[in-house]
Amino acid sequence: MVDFDYARPRSLQEALDLLASNPEARPLAGGQTLIPTLKQRLARPALLVDLQDVPGLRGITVGDGFVTVGAMTPHAQTASDPGVRAAIPALAHLASGIAHPQVRHVGTMGGSISNNDPAADYPGALLGLGAEVQTSRRRIAADDFFTGLFSTALEPVELVLQVRFPVPVRAGYCKIANPASGYVTTGCFIADFGQGRVRVAVNGAGPCVFRQAALERALAADFSPAALSGFRQDPQGLNADLHASAAYRAQLVGVAARRALEMALAAPSQLETHSA
Repeated sequence: MVDFDYARPRSLQEALDLLASNPEARPLAGGQTLIPTLKQRLARPALLVDLQDVPGLRGITVGDGFVTVGAMTPHAQTASDPGVRAAIPALAHLASGIAHPQVRHVGTMGGSISNNDPAADYPGALLGLGAEVQTSRRRIAADDFFTGLFSTALEPVELVLQVRFPVPVRAGYCKIANPASGYVTTGCFIADFGQGRVRVAVNGAGPCVFRQAALERALAADFSPAALSGFRQDPQGLNADLHASAAYRAQLVGVAARRALEMALAAPSQLETHSA
């Protein structure tokens, strides 16, 4: 591993000042991507700014139609939180399937979405639910946050503070994972907000998570398995690597969509829950 300086700030402003003072500084959240990258000498930061002791970045709140998750909240907490499990079961389900227990107890939502690995789970949830990312500077809609392969709208010296998820009527998530790593080969997140408002996000299949407009239109008209009849994902532009070809990933989009829809249809409606 290359040499670097290390700092553990005790406030958000101190963390931002440290990052601003050195253009080669990198923030360290859970470290589940950054630390292996350092070990492989694929990154050479001059300074690591550890966010573990920055107050206000952990925790989950549920209320007023939203679930808000702090950027430094571990995946395991999101997976097990009773409020998340009641309000957006699909989000808890997604978090419970990330990698393995060691990663889920250390990795964080903010770190995951800031890295924007195409094989990550959380980008599917953010885009599928139409979440809002609160940073140290502004609020960014999920539709504008993910911009490309390992790329986001975050500017230098801008940190994710929390993510705000609207509570849907029902939602489902399915990922077809690499059996060795648990990374997403292809995944699909479907959310129904009622009155024909449906969002469908596909992760893992392409260089960046994307919305599947054809599925959104079909499910908005008929939120049932029949809406998926005849659907075919265009393989053009999808990822092709040693794990799966673009054509295979295109086929998996339909498989993941059907399974995500099954989960959404089996979940208790939030409208029924709130009226009970």
